[in-house]
Formats: sequence, C-alpha cells, structure tokens
Amino acid sequence: MHEILEKIGQTGIVPVIKIDDVEKAVPLAKALMAGGIPCAEITFRTAQGEEAIRRVAKEVPDILLGAGTVLTVDQVDRAINAGAKFIVSPGLNPKVVAYCIQKGIPVTPGCANPSDIELALEFGLEVVKFFPAEQAGGLDYIKAVSAPYPNLKFMPTGGISEKNISKYIAFDKILACGGSWMAPADLINSGNFEKITSLSKEAVQNLLGLHVAHIGINAKGEEDAKKAAALFNTLFGFALKEGASSIFAGDNIEVVKTSAPGSHGHIAIGTSSIMRAKAYFQRNGINFDPASEKKDAGGNVIAIYMKDEILGFALHLLLKK
Repeated sequence: MHEILEKIGQTGIVPVIKIDDVEKAVPLAKALMAGGIPCAEITFRTAQGEEAIRRVAKEVPDILLGAGTVLTVDQVDRAINAGAKFIVSPGLNPKVVAYCIQKGIPVTPGCANPSDIELALEFGLEVVKFFPAEQAGGLDYIKAVSAPYPNLKFMPTGGISEKNISKYIAFDKILACGGSWMAPADLINSGNFEKITSLSKEAVQNLLGLHVAHIGINAKGEEDAKKAAALFNTLFGFALKEGASSIFAGDNIEVVKTSAPGSHGHIAIGTSSIMRAKAYFQRNGINFDPASEKKDAGGNVIAIYMKDEILGFALHLLLKK
C-alpha cells in the first residue's frame, strides 16, 4: 500500500472540508492539528478549494493534505501543484484514475457496488472510497460487498458522525472514515476554531475508544498473589480467574504473580485499534517498547507497553473490540 494511504489509515479520520472563505483555511488546519487530526481533504466544491490547499500546504506543512471532489485530470494537476498529496473523487472516473496512477498519485475513487470495485481492482487500487456510505447501505453493506475482495480497504464517507464512527472503524477492512462533523461549515464560516478543536478531540476519542481496561498489581510471588486475589473476592465478591502468570479478580483487577513491567504494576488502556492509538501517541511524543508487543495467532498486535511509567505503573495498550 502507498505510504500516504498507510498514514491515512494510522490517522483513521479524514475531515472533508468545504472552504467558502480562503482566509479560514489555515486557521482551520491548525485547529484540526490541535485536536489531534493531522489530515484533511479540501474539496473542489468551491472556487476557493485550490487556493485553500496552496495556503495550508505552505503554512501547515505537517498536515497530510488531500484534494476531494476531483472530477477531471485538470483538477488533479491543479490540486497536486497546490500541494495536495492524495486525490479523492465521488465516483470512479477511469480517465482520472488512470492519470493518477500514471503520475504515481494516490487516488481513492468512489465505489458503491461490485462493478465499481472490480473496475478499481483492474487499475490495481487497494483502497476505494465508499460513497455515500450511510445512504448506500452503511457498514452492513460494506461487510457484505467486501467479502469477495479480501485485500481491498474502504474509506466510507457520507453520513459518518460521532455516533457511528466507532462502529465503522472496528471493521478491519475500513482504512479510515471521511466526514465533516468535527468541522461543519457553520463553525468554519463563523471562525469558531476552538469548537472545531474540541470536536476534533472528541472525534479522536470516539475513533480510538480509549478506556481503562484493567489495573494490574504486582505481587511478591504466587502465594502473595493468591492471598490478594482472595481478599478481593471476599471483600467485593469479584470472581477469580487464574492464569499462568496472574489472577484476575473480576474483569478489571489483575494480580500479577511474577515480575512484570512497572514498579508497582500496570494500567491497561483499552483501544479499538492498537495501530491507530500507537500512531496517535507517537505523534504526541510517547515512545513504545517494540520488544513488549504481544500478537494473536493471526500476527495482529494485541498489546504493547509504553516506555515510561506513571507513579510506578507501566502503561500498555490493549486491543478491545
């Protein structure tokens, strides 16, 4: 998969932006970045789109910037010359797709049925836009139509919001979701960029699904662990589940029998996507210990520790769906 598309997948959200006033473009891009979304698709729906891309590319270079509603090869050239790194279109125009492929430009055309998908596959595409997502059948339709195409990823757009993004993003064939709920036109046009930052932060939280999965407490050995776990059972009625290296008291307390990361124990932070959560934290300066990765039978990472502790507690991400 193209490096740009991989980065989009790590972000998981692509704000779809319509600019009516080009002076709002740069403050908007900065608001998205401040909210934890380093990606945006500025559409060619208005005459301001091209100049907006040019200004954002120049003044906010760290944002991954794409051009949307691209309908012609002329618009492809204008978008790329302005600074766009990827192209998105509402439908699959063979001429536009072929031109982007020839130029080595990542392109995600809109596909809404198997015929569109198979044409995209003929072009060698690995990611397609699914548009309009909710109106065309939503996640259930994507799951059904994607079954014959195991290696294809989707970027649904249209009707995606804070209410359903976590449902979409949990499906492993979804690369990212496009939407405008974190940056609606009224907030952009009124210049309410603080609210856009706030909504962006909420969108990231909904995407990642971060929550405390359990707290691990380091015991001095197996007998100490059994005594502590039994006490949790006696005091609170928490059912015990013993494993080789620890004992769970209920679902949220783990008493560790043997040595483990963390001076006192660990806190497991559940997330719907290890890959996206890890990328999010790394963008914010948090480092991880690659040697601590745990994988399932399919080779998917299900847990990884951060390098630093908080008050003697190690922190690790834990896949929770």
